[in-house]
Amino acid sequence: MRVLLVDLETAWRGGQNQALLLLKGLRGRGHEVALVAANRSALGQRAAASGLRVHFVSRGIFRFPAAFRVRELLRKCPFDVVHANEAHAVTAVWLALRLRRAPLRVPFVISRRVGYPLGKSALAQARYRSASRIVANSRWVAGQAAASCAPADKLDVVYEGAEIPPQFSEEERQRARAFWGISPSTPLLGCVGVLLPDKGQEWLIRALAEIRGEFPAAKLILAGQGPCRARLESLARDLTLKDDVIFAGFVENVVTVYAALDIFLLPSLFEALNNSLLAAMAYEIPSIAFNRGALGEIIEHGKSGLLVSGPNVEEISQAAARLLREPEFARQVGRSGRLRVEQHFSAQRMVEGMICVYQQLLENK
Repeated sequence: MRVLLVDLETAWRGGQNQALLLLKGLRGRGHEVALVAANRSALGQRAAASGLRVHFVSRGIFRFPAAFRVRELLRKCPFDVVHANEAHAVTAVWLALRLRRAPLRVPFVISRRVGYPLGKSALAQARYRSASRIVANSRWVAGQAAASCAPADKLDVVYEGAEIPPQFSEEERQRARAFWGISPSTPLLGCVGVLLPDKGQEWLIRALAEIRGEFPAAKLILAGQGPCRARLESLARDLTLKDDVIFAGFVENVVTVYAALDIFLLPSLFEALNNSLLAAMAYEIPSIAFNRGALGEIIEHGKSGLLVSGPNVEEISQAAARLLREPEFARQVGRSGRLRVEQHFSAQRMVEGMICVYQQLLENK
């Protein structure tokens, strides 16, 4: 099978991580793959470094340069499927298949991993109606798309996946904690994600103030950069937590964060799925998340993690305190979380799910 994946995002986010896992997984199973990526994009550079075939292109005005490049590749090479991994790519591929008088008839797959409604304009609706399949990364996203007029008969659900890593040794854990200046006995809570209003990090800072009533040495690390950083730093100062909240910024080797943590928290208010949560659970870190969006599809409350209703400081602090107070329960939650990812949210299962989507398209074609 020959798959052309298109992703024109320049930053490295969860969707780009999934694209790279998919490309590697397809190649590892003997399929031929190529990527169209934006010039100097993080995904393009990482894919090229992995030995994958990458065609770099300017996104350009209205995505026309990318569309012409995609059309050229589809005309020259007999790709079986063209797959748009994000919104800019959807526009480029849609244009590529319709430019000039002779439309190309290549099965067109769209990944949908946000819970926002589809645009109501005729152009936005036409792009999604033209897709052969729309692959949502959760049941919640599929429902949101269907409610905003995505063709229900074209919707599939393939959960995003995480690689299942080796478990941290005690030496690796202590080395990571030393890197962040955390003593072996200090309770460390943490979150990995862009600092945006809907990511909810402020509620972790507020909860830390409550948690320190019972665990006065507890600290919080926030790995990620974003426009809310100054406001969050100001909040930490106002709550006299300036020295207890570590603003790590963008961390290239994010494993150093996971290895140091006692508890992972995901306070997102609107989340389609979350790669950081999957990674934490795969590392066997007991995790807490808001029961919003698709996060309840990942965590089985009380078994593979803990769910709280949302931005409620008391609920968050009580859930974290329970994991710190009951170490055996926390270990069991961590083990169950890793098993949950292995069984339902692994990169291997994601790749296999996408292959099934492609094969069904080719059989129908």
